[in-house]
Amino acid sequence: MMIDGTRQAALLAQMRDMAEAARSQESRSVTNDIGQTNASKAEFATLFQNMVANTNEAQQTGAQLSRDFVAGAKDVDVAEVMVAMQKARVHFETMVQVRNRLVSAYEEIMRMPV
Repeated sequence: MMIDGTRQAALLAQMRDMAEAARSQESRSVTNDIGQTNASKAEFATLFQNMVANTNEAQQTGAQLSRDFVAGAKDVDVAEVMVAMQKARVHFETMVQVRNRLVSAYEEIMRMPV
């Protein structure tokens, strides 16, 4: 099973766009008097919300393509279904890892003496 060159190029372009967007968000953060970045707080919340939304969208897309393939839709091939399902899995695993890191950081902060 191979992904055709057009789809591969589109996925690669999408990944590059996401990386560029992340770089541009990092460069826009502004530091206040005590050294905290107010913009980064808002950007993290927005970034996390977007990550959850993207994960949900990827899972919905994978599930819909899977249902269409099982139903016998002519325009859906097995490679497309597998790629969509893998994208959904990667999105979900990434979100779980971020959540685990956040919980770990919170627990470490709670153990700190005041």
